Amino acid sequence: MHDPNEPFENLRPLDVLAIAAHPDDVEQTCGGTLIRSAELGYRTGILDLTAGDMGSRGTPEIRMAESKIAGEQMLLAWRQNLRWPDARLENTITARMTLAGVIRRIRPRVVILPYWTGRHPDHYRTCEIGYEACFLAGLRRLEEDTPPHRPFKILYSSLYANVTPSFVVDISRQFERRIVALLSYTSQYGDAETASDLFPSHKEVKERLESVARFYGNLIGVKYGEPFIVKESMRVDDIMSMPVRSI
Repeated sequence: MHDPNEPFENLRPLDVLAIAAHPDDVEQTCGGTLIRSAELGYRTGILDLTAGDMGSRGTPEIRMAESKIAGEQMLLAWRQNLRWPDARLENTITARMTLAGVIRRIRPRVVILPYWTGRHPDHYRTCEIGYEACFLAGLRRLEEDTPPHRPFKILYSSLYANVTPSFVVDISRQFERRIVALLSYTSQYGDAETASDLFPSHKEVKERLESVARFYGNLIGVKYGEPFIVKESMRVDDIMSMPVRSI
């Protein structure tokens, strides 16, 4: 993976960037899709906005170290953490401008954001900040030292939202690697006594994620899937080549 101390200017552009509120968010929601994209030869990356310092388990330093291990499992080309305050994300001009600057430097073609509603405020704040930063990044006069860049496609990971997905990615071959990546966060998913009433057991975590992935996989006739929403209509040029049977 990328050296976090290397200047953004030295980076090759990313094909796919997932932006998340906390370390392990991506591993839970769209990690299989990032793995599949990397296996297809695309440069993938994750930008975590916080280090999860308000969490009941672990420390920011531990969680960031675990995120590096998880990133290697997911075959990432790049991962970084902005160390913004956990549980206190706000959609401010400073936040938007900072994130827009990152986007201009790593120039992703596709950005994956959390779905725009959810239980944790940090998740939907990340969605708001991320979308607005993607827009601002395309303004020519935003910064003098970087060229404008606006991602071509924004996807919303909707795994934990009770909504019909726009499409589902087949992650049947990537599911086990995704689980290994998630369980790299031993401070969060190990069977420890601390906050045991809040955290499911190691076995229960895998069973829950397997059940959800099977549900979405069943929608497209595969074993495991990850769902996404897009706000725009999808274009189809050849109706004879559309996948997934109707009956």
